[in-house]
Amino acid sequence: MVVGNGVIGSSIAFELSRRGVSVARIGEPNRKYAASMASGAMLGCFGEVTTSLLATDHGRAKLSIDYEARGMWSDWGAALADASGDETGLITSQGTVVLLNSTGSKAIDTGNFQAIESTLKAYDEPYERVDPQTDPWLEPNDLHRSLLGLYIPNEHSVDSSLLMAKLDAALVNRSGTIVDGRARGLVTEGYRTTGVLLEDGSVVGADTVIIAAGSTSNDLLDAFEDIKQRVPFMVNGYGVSALVETGDGRLPESVMRTPNRAFACGLHCVPRSDGTLYLGATNIISREPRQYALLSDFKFLIECAMDQLHTNLDDASLLKVQVGNRPIPVDGFPLFGKVDGVANLWMATGTYRDGLHQSPLLAQQMADMLGGKEAHSSLRDFVPVRPPLSSGTREEIVETTVTHTLGTGWEMKWNVSREWPAILAPNLRDTYRRIVDGLHPTFTPPPELLVELDDVLEEDADPLLATLLAYYKAWS
Repeated sequence: MVVGNGVIGSSIAFELSRRGVSVARIGEPNRKYAASMASGAMLGCFGEVTTSLLATDHGRAKLSIDYEARGMWSDWGAALADASGDETGLITSQGTVVLLNSTGSKAIDTGNFQAIESTLKAYDEPYERVDPQTDPWLEPNDLHRSLLGLYIPNEHSVDSSLLMAKLDAALVNRSGTIVDGRARGLVTEGYRTTGVLLEDGSVVGADTVIIAAGSTSNDLLDAFEDIKQRVPFMVNGYGVSALVETGDGRLPESVMRTPNRAFACGLHCVPRSDGTLYLGATNIISREPRQYALLSDFKFLIECAMDQLHTNLDDASLLKVQVGNRPIPVDGFPLFGKVDGVANLWMATGTYRDGLHQSPLLAQQMADMLGGKEAHSSLRDFVPVRPPLSSGTREEIVETTVTHTLGTGWEMKWNVSREWPAILAPNLRDTYRRIVDGLHPTFTPPPELLVELDDVLEEDADPLLATLLAYYKAWS
């Protein structure tokens, strides 16, 4: 039984079914909270590289997984076409152009742009420097013009809606079962799972359960409270994206994107095979998943797209506003593998921005592990029951949080005199250091979570803080 019908759960269920395993998949048919349905579906490996990713062994392990997953998409697409009976191609764009423009900050945008190029060289990956001002589609506002570009020919994008439809059809055609509904909890006998309880009160029995329910996955561990405390809980990276039809019908041939920015992904646009253009995406930490977009976040996204990509996007027709919830563990790293201490219970979630891109590899790895093989070497540290993994030293994390907090100001076009950033930085640094020192002697949350914690550290008033402290206490 696979609990969750986002791209990870759906991919695992399909891979198991084509290996002849009897498998059922549980999920709400509208997938209202899933990140997959609102994603740009960029198959980005090098385009996602940041200085922070390269700074730790665990970050470099994620890069290794991304690199290997990227090479699997051709065969994966062929397998889905065969199993679903739908030969429509998944690829919607040819290559990716990474843009360094004048909008962001030197520390983040330029630093990540340089990290992308150095990693391309280290992997001997084909790319070329391009002049964005000669691109036939880009027409940014002069105040936000692109200065440099990197064209990565092997990083494409796929149509996420078509991908999910093919995964559904392929599962059914390979004798898998789709159970429409929402899982409320696990059915257990001691420290063993025997099935899943649905919200309507019905029970679906299973010998093995794989939890792939995104940011709500931890809620299904309530039957094993002592173990649940030792699994990194997850928050939501709530994101807004839009599908538009350009006024003149013109689209870029490639993905256009900036490097990843403060606490978030970069601005990007992705051409779709149906003639529409995807614009994305915001990333706001939320304790609970969101179903609808905040107007403020949508306004920020559209203004960024008009300023930095194409001023004539104000003539585009808005077809759809999309909302997704990226699952972010409190230490920033995925949860993948067997749940130690519980027989026949596995987890595959917490992939943040990498889930769709990594889905073929994660599906293959989960099927292999259920068959008795060892986990991929780059996945072994990401077992669900684990102490917090670190995204850097405490000082590095504090400094990154300061840099990204100031970076959000530049992205939002703040108007401050030149001396104010230097005045604000020491105060922010002291605040964030005081917060982490009050949390735990050694465990430090990643910058995305640290910035959300109140300086007062009142546990009773902050559910996020209370859950974080309980997790740290379980490993102290």
